[in-house]
Amino acid sequence: MSGIDYLADTNALIYLLSGNPCMEPYLSARLGVSVISEMGLLSFPGISPDETNTIRSFLGECASLLLDTAVKERTISLRKQYRIKLPDAIIAATAVEKGLPLLTADRGFTKIEELSLELLQP
Repeated sequence: MSGIDYLADTNALIYLLSGNPCMEPYLSARLGVSVISEMGLLSFPGISPDETNTIRSFLGECASLLLDTAVKERTISLRKQYRIKLPDAIIAATAVEKGLPLLTADRGFTKIEELSLELLQP
C-alpha cells in the first residue's frame, strides 16, 4: 500500500506508546493500523482521559485501515484455515490484502503462510 511501511499489530502499538526500545528501528516508519487495533487500544478498562487523548493523537498520525470486502473475505478464509481468533484474523487479513508486512511480537502469526512478518523482540 502506497506510503505505508508496516501494519502495526496492537502489541507493537503498545510498545511504541510505552517507549519500549524494541520499537526504536521503526520510529520513522509510516505505520498502518487496523480498526481492530484502534478499538483495542481505546477500550482498555481503566484508561484515563489523558491516555485516551494521547492514543487518539498518535493514531491520528497513522494510516487507519478499514474493513472492506476483500479484507472480510480474507478474514473468513484465514480464520477457517488457521483456526485463529477473529481479531487476529482481521489484522492478518488486512496485512495480506494491503500487501504490508505485519509488525508484531505475537509469534502465533508465524503459522500464516500468506503473511509477511516483522517479529519484534520486546
